[in-house]
Amino acid sequence: QVQLVESGGGLVQAGGSLRLSCAASGRTFSSYSMGWFRQALGKEREFVAAITWTGIIVYADSVKGRFTISRDNAKNTVYLQMNSLEREDTAVYYCAAGQMLSGYVRDRVRYAFWGQGTQVTVSS
Repeated sequence: QVQLVESGGGLVQAGGSLRLSCAASGRTFSSYSMGWFRQALGKEREFVAAITWTGIIVYADSVKGRFTISRDNAKNTVYLQMNSLEREDTAVYYCAAGQMLSGYVRDRVRYAFWGQGTQVTVSS
């Protein structure tokens, strides 16, 4: 079992930055692929970024070049650095953990464990 707790969300102006953190419980964090998803009001949850247990990184096209995912296995934490934020980035951001090959990291059903989410609001 893995428990995930996100933090770092908030209100930011367009063009600004935020860094989300996701702290994981358990001793096997390093063996999990970690993903960030987001869900805007009235929309389906969508993939944002992922980093596999081997360090392979995948981004959604909409955030490529603006967001950076990283992980610190010593701290059982995964991060999402978000720069040049746009109003369209407004959503609840969720951290997720699963064991999968890099080709499947965009598929949310591959993730067994989810955090409770953290709200990110970008104002114009």
